[in-house]
Amino acid sequence: MLESTRPTSVMGPLGPLTLEDLPSSATTYWVSRRKAEVLAAIDGGLLSLNEACKRYRLSLEELAAWRRSIDRAGIAGLRVTKAQRYRDDA
Repeated sequence: MLESTRPTSVMGPLGPLTLEDLPSSATTYWVSRRKAEVLAAIDGGLLSLNEACKRYRLSLEELAAWRRSIDRAGIAGLRVTKAQRYRDDA
């Protein structure tokens, strides 16, 4: 049986990320960098999608919206003040 191994670090938007580098589970104010860090952790296998939802009290729909925003416009697309402009341009 293959044992699932999790990486100890992944590449984030500003460099390597570990679980300790991720935003606090008490985070309520989401700046674009924090959103990008959570998405990078999910992409790199540091956190599963379900773990991220539970840890940060986020819905799958909210994470999917972050994913669409970053895919369309990069980290700048995650900025709340810019999100509407990027959606209007799409």
